[in-house]
Amino acid sequence: MKIIKRSGIEEDYHVSKIEAAIIKANNTVLENEKMTEEQIKEICGRIENTCNHMGRALNVEEIQDLVEDEIMQQHAFSVARNYIPYRYKRALVRKANSTDKQIMTLLECDNEEVKQENSNKNPTVNSVQRDYMAGEVSKDITRRFLLPQHIVDAHEKGIIHFHDSDYFAQHMHNCCLVNLEEMLQNGTVISGTMIEKPHSFSTACNIATQIIAQIASSQYGGQSISLSHLAPFVDVSRHRFRREVRKEFESAGISLNEEQLNNVAESRVLEEINRGVQMIQYQVITLMTTNGQAPFVTVFMYLDEVPEGRTRDDLALVIEEVLRQRIHGVKNEAGVFITPAFPKLIYVLEEDNITEDSKYWHLTKLAAECTAKRMVPDYISQKVMRELKEGNCYPCMGCRSFLNVYKNETGAYQFYGRFNQGVVTLNLVDAACSSEKDMDKFWEILEERLALCKEALMCRHNRLKGTPSDVAPILWQYGALSRLKKGEPIDRLLYGGYSSISLGYAGLCECTQYMTGKSHTDPEATPFALKVMQRLNDACEEWKKETNIGFSVYGTPLESTTYKFAKCLQKRFGVIPGVTDKNYITNSYHVHVGEKIDAFAKLKFEAQFQLLSPGGAISYVEVPNMADNLEAVLAVMQHIYENIMYAELNTKSDFCQECGYNGEIHIVTDDDGKLVWECPNCKNRNQDKMNVARRTCGYIGTQFWNQGRTQEIKERVLHL
Repeated sequence: MKIIKRSGIEEDYHVSKIEAAIIKANNTVLENEKMTEEQIKEICGRIENTCNHMGRALNVEEIQDLVEDEIMQQHAFSVARNYIPYRYKRALVRKANSTDKQIMTLLECDNEEVKQENSNKNPTVNSVQRDYMAGEVSKDITRRFLLPQHIVDAHEKGIIHFHDSDYFAQHMHNCCLVNLEEMLQNGTVISGTMIEKPHSFSTACNIATQIIAQIASSQYGGQSISLSHLAPFVDVSRHRFRREVRKEFESAGISLNEEQLNNVAESRVLEEINRGVQMIQYQVITLMTTNGQAPFVTVFMYLDEVPEGRTRDDLALVIEEVLRQRIHGVKNEAGVFITPAFPKLIYVLEEDNITEDSKYWHLTKLAAECTAKRMVPDYISQKVMRELKEGNCYPCMGCRSFLNVYKNETGAYQFYGRFNQGVVTLNLVDAACSSEKDMDKFWEILEERLALCKEALMCRHNRLKGTPSDVAPILWQYGALSRLKKGEPIDRLLYGGYSSISLGYAGLCECTQYMTGKSHTDPEATPFALKVMQRLNDACEEWKKETNIGFSVYGTPLESTTYKFAKCLQKRFGVIPGVTDKNYITNSYHVHVGEKIDAFAKLKFEAQFQLLSPGGAISYVEVPNMADNLEAVLAVMQHIYENIMYAELNTKSDFCQECGYNGEIHIVTDDDGKLVWECPNCKNRNQDKMNVARRTCGYIGTQFWNQGRTQEIKERVLHL
């Protein structure tokens, strides 16, 4: 059995340390107030039993809470009074250097929580450690100086989650839709160097990857680019190749008719598309940004985003090459083709590609093959999105954060060049449990928590106010988000809905279960769940009118926070069957991972909640290996087109470097009760000798996960 020390180090559990602490407190009281040796042994045994049944390693604070509770159970109140000051004095000693210790343990790779904090960061790499060091300092400054104490307390208790406090000390925003078209067509500046309009498709792709890297180092969230902004440069290359081919053949004394000229030039165009797409794929994967990871970038593939004709056909060629290269995969260190985490791909299902007789059906079949093998692309339904977004279809910023519909000063809809200011997430499960099943009390508590979230979100907004454009020239001065002057503050971009700010939520499933005794998929309980969601939306509308800031409801993609929330709930309310008995809570509005429901019913059910998550939402279905059943994948895709705005299919894509096994690597429980990954073929448990890819919060993760998220992955049931 293991425990997590305050520094983050995971160590073996020693009951003797608990016993020694109790004995010290016991020896400070009068003889007639002391506990007997048997009582102390009983306390230690009960604590050990509790730890064994939690299914995870408890941290020191949780164990000390258990000690206090057990001493009180023995009615040894004097001992308890003396144990609490002892604990408090120890905390004061530690307080002066807690950040130092945290930093040292992550530098030595001993911090278990940091190791599993982000499934796309390798904590042994220097650049990642440097980012984590800065993050620890930022979190310390945020806790002590930048946030009101009651917001810090609510965050630490898991009542809310103030996201990305490791970046809050700086004036940074969350995620964005890159205005790549504006930057490529009008030029940009990267690291003080003027970059003019490219004269070929491959050069445009090269510039795009440099822009991606610069943006990733200037913000802390995901970014999205559209292939439609690159597609016009295919024809630029085509005209260049026509001139070159004509000149080459004339120099050689060979005559060419127009058809022959076009054929030769077109073959070179296809080679150019191959080079450009390969450049994007490999550079994005191999780039290491200043925060120690590959850029969290999404590539949007939407045919109807460009005019019908040559440009759309060129875009189709680019999309086809992107899909083919992703199907192929990239080689790991063992030289085996595996699934890369980035770039994330989104393919829009539309009239021209959704049926067998449609013009671009061949791309949809290729997308199905890619999904079956590599878990991407994800799918946006043009039909449903237009119904929800005033006739518009556009990408999310990163994994699921959608901008509000916005018209600029010309009256035109604008999406690219916009961003999200930040996120604060409300733990709906805590609000429910705090009400003790009293419905009136629940709604009162929800109002209090919403007010708390608004205050925390305004802290995020106010932190960005007054930020000069000079802090990130690529964003604010050179076209990614704006063309502000040097020294000009970004303030006008924070109002009027130009940017969004997100009220996140988590655990609607468990909240409904606690308040109604039923799953939110039960027709008798669904109205309650929808009512909760409607109240979140109403609150955002109220705040929007009051402040002129673009508040919106966002289905939070909890990764490590799902474990944090679960631990906080267990500490505050104990283990409640079906509510707090897991080491995770359910993301956003999702159906619980263990609930048996078929893929089509799940997507249809969750669609109504996407309507009420305008600031961000994604649904998924869990499927087995579908490589030999592409018809089923296509059937799900067509169902998505008709029923839900944004969805994905989760399959498995793993490789064991020890034995060469290429299939699903399993999660098992080791002798200490810890969940670990194991190759079913050779029983290898060394995570450094395996490649595992799972989708955990919209993105694919490849660096493994904490115990809460790992349990969630283990308990997922198939929907197909």
